[in-house]
Amino acid sequence: MNKNIVLTTGIYDVIKDHLRRKRVSPDEEQRLTEELRNAKQVRRRELPDDVVTVNRKVVVKDHTSDQEQEYIFVSTTKAKPKKNKHSILSEMALATVGYRVGDIIRWPFREGERTIEILQVEPFEG
Repeated sequence: MNKNIVLTTGIYDVIKDHLRRKRVSPDEEQRLTEELRNAKQVRRRELPDDVVTVNRKVVVKDHTSDQEQEYIFVSTTKAKPKKNKHSILSEMALATVGYRVGDIIRWPFREGERTIEILQVEPFEG
């Protein structure tokens, strides 16, 4: 079992609503429900800088394919995947949100379980 994730109350509510609308696979739903139950909720200004959340640039290593990828997680209304701006409700964002640099996560992606590591998190403005 992974350690508890850290979320702002706003992101917690957005994910909970996303789950209610059944927008995820059954495996993701089970995992997210469990993580939300144990999540630590904080105010935005109390969220550590190395935690994955909205408006952050995140570099992850997929240990399953041995590839690194950079993502910029933004609100759903600002998502532009062609510009590498992904919704905070995208599959990779849901897998990593609330985790910190150095965390290794096993996640039930739609194409199968993958192991990913968070290598870098930094603020994104724009």
